[in-house]
Amino acid sequence: MLAPLFILLVLGMVAYGIYFGASHSVQQIAADAARTAIAGLNATERQTLVTAFITNNGSGYPFVDATKLTVNAQDSAADGSQFVVSVSYDARNLPIWNLFPDLPMPGMTILRQSKIRVGGI
Repeated sequence: MLAPLFILLVLGMVAYGIYFGASHSVQQIAADAARTAIAGLNATERQTLVTAFITNNGSGYPFVDATKLTVNAQDSAADGSQFVVSVSYDARNLPIWNLFPDLPMPGMTILRQSKIRVGGI
């Protein structure tokens, strides 16, 4: 009698665990790419460093397919002393969406960003 409820609970924990793992990986990619970008002397060089980092290291994060990542790296419009790396991940291929169709799930696109100060202190 309790088995269906228990199975729903376990499947929900697994599904959300995978989603949170992918979400954390996307945030870590944004943070690591921003830290890599700080070595650039100007916005163009920083963008090149971010793109190279994603290309070389994007597949090394759990639950993330590097081909589904979209990256936008630019100087902050609000504060010119900051550089912003925004990462969007199309999470449609995660195995959680068909795990249990009636389970309410978050959006299929994961958006994360990281800011880093340019030019030292």
